[in-house]
Amino acid sequence: MPALRLFGRKWLAASDDLVYPGLFEISLRALWLVLLVCVHIGYYDDTWRCARGGEYVRAYMIGMLALLGAVVLVLGALVHQSAQGSITEVQARHLVPPILLLKLFLILPEMALNVCGTMWAFCRDLVVCPYEGHFSRTVIEALVVFNWVLFGLAVFGLVMVFDPLGSKRYHALHETPSVGESLRHRKGTSVWKRRFRWAFCWVRSDEHGHEAFQQVAALLSALFRSTDLVPSDVLAGCVLLRIKQKKESREMRRIHMLTNDEPKYSSDAQKVFSMAPRWMNLENARHFLRLSMAAYGWPFVMYMHCGSGLCRLLKHVSCCACLGPAYSRVVDDNCCFCHLAGVKQLAKVRDQDVLFASFRNHVFELPFCIIADHQTGNIVVAIRGSISLRDIFTDLTATSARFEAEGVPSDTMAHKGMIEGAAYIERKLRQRRILQRAQLMFPHYGLVLTGHSLGAGVACLLGFKLRPRFPELKVYAFCTPAGLLSREAARLSESFVFTIGVGDDFVMRLGVDSIENLRTGIVQTLHASRLPKFQYRILLNGLGYMLFGVPSRDLEATWRDDMEGEPLRSPLLGDRAIPTVEAALLSRDLSVRRFSKTRLFIAGRILHIVARKKSPAYEMRWATAEDFMELKVMPRMLLDHLPDNVYRVLGAVLGAQRPHPPVGAE
Repeated sequence: MPALRLFGRKWLAASDDLVYPGLFEISLRALWLVLLVCVHIGYYDDTWRCARGGEYVRAYMIGMLALLGAVVLVLGALVHQSAQGSITEVQARHLVPPILLLKLFLILPEMALNVCGTMWAFCRDLVVCPYEGHFSRTVIEALVVFNWVLFGLAVFGLVMVFDPLGSKRYHALHETPSVGESLRHRKGTSVWKRRFRWAFCWVRSDEHGHEAFQQVAALLSALFRSTDLVPSDVLAGCVLLRIKQKKESREMRRIHMLTNDEPKYSSDAQKVFSMAPRWMNLENARHFLRLSMAAYGWPFVMYMHCGSGLCRLLKHVSCCACLGPAYSRVVDDNCCFCHLAGVKQLAKVRDQDVLFASFRNHVFELPFCIIADHQTGNIVVAIRGSISLRDIFTDLTATSARFEAEGVPSDTMAHKGMIEGAAYIERKLRQRRILQRAQLMFPHYGLVLTGHSLGAGVACLLGFKLRPRFPELKVYAFCTPAGLLSREAARLSESFVFTIGVGDDFVMRLGVDSIENLRTGIVQTLHASRLPKFQYRILLNGLGYMLFGVPSRDLEATWRDDMEGEPLRSPLLGDRAIPTVEAALLSRDLSVRRFSKTRLFIAGRILHIVARKKSPAYEMRWATAEDFMELKVMPRMLLDHLPDNVYRVLGAVLGAQRPHPPVGAE
């Protein structure tokens, strides 16, 4: 940190990234050095009696011994220098580039010697020596193969850390917020698009694939432009940010205890829901969450029941159904209707209760199903969340775009990918007149939209579009993404959208704005840390932090004493003063942000459920969209997002509300 400069360009590695790779290579080189010494002791004298090629063998053995010894010494020096200083103290590691150049220079004689070793080991006529032992030949053959593998790994490593934007032509540019589409940003966007086209070639054929590639490439290019972060810095920064956020949360708890201003959570559901509409209740929420999970189809059945999932699906599948008459109610399922089988298994409904199901999954085109729910008397539109790479591109098309629907303010902005997803489902419903036919079949049933994650966001936007025709519709949204809707429209949605989130769910805090704040937090946190990146308390203890929490001693010992002193000058930003040149990066004023121009929020009335350490196990409160603006690095940030975990939590909360039988009752 910052990015390593070598051969006149920067690479996607830092001068403090070479500790563990160097130690790994030292251990391998030392092992081969010991084996080669054993071969030299047992076989060197016999080479003088070889009929042909004895001098060839002696030159190889002596040369390889000397070279291995030199490489071990150079690697030792490289590891020692790479471990010096904290993350941003680049001057302490100023000898790393010349030592690395020396290490790379040693590859040339090593390759020449390895060619000689290959000829000795595999060309039988070159060396004729009757005294050659089996151990000696085996060691040489293995050493030759090992060296070629090591050369291949070195080339692979160079390709992995090659930065297409590392040329002086790009990193010498100093960008300002007013530059707009700068040369570096255009080049970065082009690089990301090229990577997507190669890595996700099957997505490229989608109707909206090119547009999604362009949008996601622009986002990724903008996020880390004008910083000097490498991948390992992001990883270390997340670990440090976890420590920093825990320290801040501990201090906030102390302040709340002194001011008695802590957010009020309650385990009493009746008290929490006393002022809520009757349709907003946990029983309905858990029921519709099960239908949301059903939209995931057979993969979710296999995920929930790894051992018995196949048996559960077999009783619902229709083998070779594609050979029979057309099945107009189901679109883009496979030949045995496995997705439909998963819907019926998870939703616990009959075949005739699935009024329509589309499992077409392209960019901006989400699978959904329409179910006649006789238990609650509703027609339910369940929209699937993210489960494929195409869904991820829909998620990451996160730029804000104008959202038009009857009854919303004219300047309303929303998540572009979800706008396209809602428009696609509305178009399908209108073309096939599915809801009109469902109303004729069940005239007294209401309309409910539901979804989890991406499906929840699309359901909220679809609710706005359908509400003029179905004014009584309700939306049950679970783990809705944060960057969904502008604030005024989010307030309007509180009358018909019920949103539920659990614990530290990261998706409910995930938006372009929060990701940019995370980037800024990583830059500031790395600068404030006093620890080396590869010191055990950052990366080696990172896994321990996830499993067991952050020890109290690390909350204070991690940071510099002067972290709030003079203005920061960070190598992460090209050694520029942060408060002046990079004000746009750290500013909370969205008008000078590089990518996000409009702050987007969660839709609906939000019920937030958190775990507690004593009985009952969970408590809840009505939260606001502003409570989910900061992306926090927490141990359960992914687990709390999973729909089966949310379903289990709702079951536990409902179980705690039921009256317990008296002691001694039958």
